[in-house]
Amino acid sequence: MKILQIGADRSKRGILYSGTPAFKRQEAYAKQFGHLDIIGFSLRSDGAKRIDEGTLRIYPTGSPAKWRFGFDALRIARRLGRPDVVSVQDPFETGLAGWWIARKYNVPLHVQVHTDFLSPEYARLSLLNRIRVLIAGFVLRRAAGIRVVSNRIKESVEARMTTRRVAVLPIFVDIDRVRGAADATITSRFGSFRTRVLVVSRLEPEKNVSLALRAFASSAPSDACLIVVGTGTEKVSLQHFAKRLNVAERVFFESEHDAAPYYALSDIVLIPSKYEGYGLVAVEALAAGKPVLSTDVGVAREAGAIISSPERFADDLREWFENGPRVGTLTNYPYADFDGYVRAYCDDIAACIRKE
Repeated sequence: MKILQIGADRSKRGILYSGTPAFKRQEAYAKQFGHLDIIGFSLRSDGAKRIDEGTLRIYPTGSPAKWRFGFDALRIARRLGRPDVVSVQDPFETGLAGWWIARKYNVPLHVQVHTDFLSPEYARLSLLNRIRVLIAGFVLRRAAGIRVVSNRIKESVEARMTTRRVAVLPIFVDIDRVRGAADATITSRFGSFRTRVLVVSRLEPEKNVSLALRAFASSAPSDACLIVVGTGTEKVSLQHFAKRLNVAERVFFESEHDAAPYYALSDIVLIPSKYEGYGLVAVEALAAGKPVLSTDVGVAREAGAIISSPERFADDLREWFENGPRVGTLTNYPYADFDGYVRAYCDDIAACIRKE
């Protein structure tokens, strides 16, 4: 099969860069399919380059501005010829581009949904998000196949967007990689603190990291620290917020790094998000044996996290400091191994052809 995928992950841990976990997944898909082309939305300033690995070829759009992403994706697609299926990584901007390409070549459209976009918090966040909800309705009703990453999204999509069957295929987590991944250099930097609280997150409004800061400031003892791994548009404002809360000397912003060594040194992981599609951090942290305190988002509840509300987050963190639990356990993880995940992923896309 010849698959064309449209993606929008521009992060340094994403599909546009060789060696990342996301890139390695694409390599496995390409071997299974026989031919996988990926058009990735990117800016010139991202510095992403075309990659040709035989069965896998990746084409960054290298756009001068974000509004050009879709147009540049269409331009590249014209050069690649007719695929058997077009798969898009979201039902929004990549969904529109993929719908146009699938319509032009009269091939099935496969739509992946990684975000709980029907959560009320998603629409409240911005006008752009409200527009995206409308776009998603248009795209999903024209899809030959829909894959979501959690039962929460499946139920909301089936109830409000389409009567078509929706497949639930969670994201694969390399559990062995996040277990026992201690880094002595990183651990030693925080050795003076008795308890280490961790947030792994993009620093964007929907991630609500300020809630974790407030909870830490009001509930954590003086011998505890908060480590924030991630970057984003709110980093500077969050640093200022930590100063206003008088905890800046115990809050460390680590930018974007491999989270595995930070799980190893942490005592608890906080997920204060307003919404999540899946919740990779919750799964990784619990797989590493760390307790997770989370708002009721994504798969946090079914994965085994301690569930809280924004109103009770600080109180529940205080309760954890006093009574634990000190160990987290991952539950309801569906994959026995990576190969099983790859087969399930590729079979879901291939099913779009069989439905023609």
